[in-house]
Amino acid sequence: MISSTDTTTSARSPKSGLKGRFDRYFEITGRGSSWSREIRGGVVTFVTMAYIVILNPLILGGFSADQATLDVAGGWLPNAQVAAVTALTAGVMTILFGVIARLPFGFAAGLGINSFLAASVVGQITWPEAMGLVLINGLIIVLLSSTGLRAMIFDAVPQQLKIAITVGIGFFIAFIGLVDSGFVRSSGAASPPVQLGDNGSVVTLPTTVFVIGLILTGILLARKVKAALLIGIVATTVIAVILEAIFKVGPSLGTNPAGWNLNAPVLPTSLVAAPDFGLIGQVSFGAFERIGVLAAVMLVFTLVFTNFFDAMGTMTGLANEAGLSDKKGNFPRLKSALIVEGVGAVVGGAASASSNTVFIESGAGIGEGARTGFANVVTGVLFLAAMFFTPLTQIVPLEVAASALVIVGALMVSQIRHIDFGEFSIVLPVFLTIVIMPLTYSIANGIGAGFISWVLVRSFSGKAKAISPLLWIVAAGFLVYFVRGPIEVLLAG
Repeated sequence: MISSTDTTTSARSPKSGLKGRFDRYFEITGRGSSWSREIRGGVVTFVTMAYIVILNPLILGGFSADQATLDVAGGWLPNAQVAAVTALTAGVMTILFGVIARLPFGFAAGLGINSFLAASVVGQITWPEAMGLVLINGLIIVLLSSTGLRAMIFDAVPQQLKIAITVGIGFFIAFIGLVDSGFVRSSGAASPPVQLGDNGSVVTLPTTVFVIGLILTGILLARKVKAALLIGIVATTVIAVILEAIFKVGPSLGTNPAGWNLNAPVLPTSLVAAPDFGLIGQVSFGAFERIGVLAAVMLVFTLVFTNFFDAMGTMTGLANEAGLSDKKGNFPRLKSALIVEGVGAVVGGAASASSNTVFIESGAGIGEGARTGFANVVTGVLFLAAMFFTPLTQIVPLEVAASALVIVGALMVSQIRHIDFGEFSIVLPVFLTIVIMPLTYSIANGIGAGFISWVLVRSFSGKAKAISPLLWIVAAGFLVYFVRGPIEVLLAG
């Protein structure tokens, strides 16, 4: 681990001038980094996260009412407005986190919560009411973080589980990349649920580009080439643009399995698009009246648990990958980081962009060398620029970003060497934490399974005294979280 207080590295930090002050504030030299590494890392994080400006509007909004996700009152969110607030909140929160927490963790609208809102929430309430619940969820998380309770929960998690969370996130990131690239697809059958490519074939053009990017970047990393991830992304994007210009595959649009998953890599006809911020402030707290207090509270409970533990797991994994964690798995300015993460939910809800949280794709920037919050400043500025240059964000296809995610996943999985596999009371909770994350597409689910199995297996193995009472409470909370479906049915009845 690189200590931020190491006297040797601190002595090499510039002593005067604006550059020196920035260096000392962000601890760039103190963490063994450099300006060029931070800038490269910030750019790579943006490139791997930029898809959210395209994807979030597709999940939350639409181009017209007939193809948008309608709420209970028939309301919908315009695609262009969601894109504008998605880029705005991502830019603001990423910079804010970088300046306050001084860590290289990018922020944007979380895919778990936005999908939950679109699929499960707005069928009961309106979009403004749903965003009101997101805002309340953020305020609760800020309160928990400010009182130190969230940090206490973080500290109560055993080191072996923290390492397992890192490894699980690695597998999760890699699985996301494999799915986004089309290398792994749903089989459409009960068994097996997934398959290799399209009917066992991975020879589609987009998937081929993914494989090229994966191998090329892997070779560059193996040869210890500086800026390996950035070079791999840029080179593979150029190849993708050329191949698309020749073969004109086009996007899949849900009907063409041989097409690009999200956006085709084509040069835009225009570079500038004026953002529309009409969704900012479109928030209502009428959900409690529309569906009742108990039902609304259960929705908030689900949001808090998902937001709380997804972010905790992601931060744990990223801090370990960056070498910023201590022996207990804690990292610098933990409390500040947790508070700002809660603010991300408040800001996201107030802007109708959905809860903004730490993105696991930040691991790509860390893999490129980012170690400080200055990388976040770079990423955030690029997101703010993306509000005006939205067409440019569509050049890099999702398949190219996917290759970087698989590489980062491999790097994070390497932490498995630090897990003690000599005791089964550790092995089972660790195993469940790792496998349930990718298999259920949820970091929170993996953490919950790990917590519950840890307290039960370890306790009945004669090790109950070593378990923090707080971990028991959280495990009980996860039990309620996992069975919330029947609880909601009972409350509705």
